[in-house]
Amino acid sequence: MQQISLQVEGMSCNHCVNSIEGALKRELAVDAKVDLAEKKVNVSFDETKTSLEKIKEVIEEQGYDVVSA
Repeated sequence: MQQISLQVEGMSCNHCVNSIEGALKRELAVDAKVDLAEKKVNVSFDETKTSLEKIKEVIEEQGYDVVSA
């Protein structure tokens, strides 16, 4: 398992948390935890099943901007 922390802009409430965490779990079956105060999304994933690029894509499809990994 690989763990990454992504800096994400545009998150402001619990709806944002649920949107990102839900999409990542539903679409990629990865474990994600959003930290609103730090504007970060911490993700644990199996690199043989998905990639950092796909994780970024799913977050951005929800309407948020991944600014750094």
